[in-house]
Amino acid sequence: MGELLIKRIYSPAEKADGLRVLVDRLWPRGVTKERAQIDRWMKDVAPSTELRKQFHGNPQNWTEFQHNYIAELQQAPEAVNELAELIKTHDTVTLLYSVHDEQQNHAVILREFLLTVLRNR
Repeated sequence: MGELLIKRIYSPAEKADGLRVLVDRLWPRGVTKERAQIDRWMKDVAPSTELRKQFHGNPQNWTEFQHNYIAELQQAPEAVNELAELIKTHDTVTLLYSVHDEQQNHAVILREFLLTVLRNR
């Protein structure tokens, strides 16, 4: 298994990023496709629009958001498995997200969820 990183899409792309996978449902504002330099856009592993709006309306509810997002991921095994296979077959995969908060965002949850999935295989 390769290394699994997370990074804001607004940070410059680097060779060390390896395979760059955008994990947002919406394209990030102000970022051109050329600047983004993504290899894959996996909308199906992003939180649903409803869940995203709930969390942005009440960011203090981090624990509830984590629980609900993990439940959504468990309901999307095809997308999760596709991403897990990419991680297994590449030296480095970087999950790209657009939100400002680098500590409390869905990419942090997704990374931990994927690492658990891969450990249990």
